[in-house]
Amino acid sequence: MQSYRIPVRLALAAALAPCAAQICVAQDYPARAIRIIVSQAPGSSVDILGRLIAARLTEAWGQQAVVENRPGANAIIGMELAAKSKPDGYTLAMVVPSAMTVNQYIYKKLPYDPLRDFAPVTQSSVITFVLVVNPSLPVKSVKELVALGKARPDQLSYSSAGIGNLSHLAAELFGLNAGLKAVHVPNKGDTPALLDVMTGQTAYMFSTMPIAVPHLQSGRLRLLAVCGTARTPGFPAVPTLGEAGLRNVVIQGWTGVAAPAGTPAAIIAKVQKEVARHLLMADVKEQLAKQGAEPVGSTPEEFSALIHAEAEKWSQVIKRAGLANTQ
Repeated sequence: MQSYRIPVRLALAAALAPCAAQICVAQDYPARAIRIIVSQAPGSSVDILGRLIAARLTEAWGQQAVVENRPGANAIIGMELAAKSKPDGYTLAMVVPSAMTVNQYIYKKLPYDPLRDFAPVTQSSVITFVLVVNPSLPVKSVKELVALGKARPDQLSYSSAGIGNLSHLAAELFGLNAGLKAVHVPNKGDTPALLDVMTGQTAYMFSTMPIAVPHLQSGRLRLLAVCGTARTPGFPAVPTLGEAGLRNVVIQGWTGVAAPAGTPAAIIAKVQKEVARHLLMADVKEQLAKQGAEPVGSTPEEFSALIHAEAEKWSQVIKRAGLANTQ
């Protein structure tokens, strides 16, 4: 029986062909405009960062990067659009905890799978969360808010950016640990939710600091606590929730960049490298720090690990709060 052997050089060439093809794809990328889907309303913290990233990519690559806001349904509308887009690098998505680590536990059925349908690119930031109230509310501390809520069972209400949004789960975690029951008023994004607090439609909200800062400075909101592990430089006199007596309540938001699953690894690497480079520039770090956000620029592997860890954490809160598969 005759034996056939493939020359070593041919075998090596065949093995390296996919790699060579990916390098060529990355070298030619981008050759046209890129859209960055933001599943939150304009003016939200993730929208602010998305527009900053878009501007820097436009400047670096000479191709327009445009933010496309698709808010609604707790990020499901925008995430579905991104997941079903062509995996060629010309559609990216700004992602947040609710979209990647929460929705799959709250909704009975999603039109996308956050782990299967997306390729993590980079964690772009860590965002400080804060507890804010309407200034007319007769409380000036976390202790006083809890006391007021217990004195008026089910009469206090709180805003969120939507069911399952991190602002919602933060309030649930807060209530579980403080023994406080309040009425949840979901909204379609951070901006309209905060507006409800400012106009007195609701009493309080767990908000990202970037979007809350202008309203804190104008006096339309009152800051009771910072929700991270340390006080924030912008408001050094304001205690953390831990210092206020709720040591088990730590809420930190984050943003990231993801691409539709199947996007060439070489393109993902190129996007990650460019986004991380700009995030770590001194002027960007300073700009984000003023808003309560810290740039990260992690690798795709590091971002993937964060997503899995966050999913485990919030799945437990969702179960304790009785929110699993309720939508």
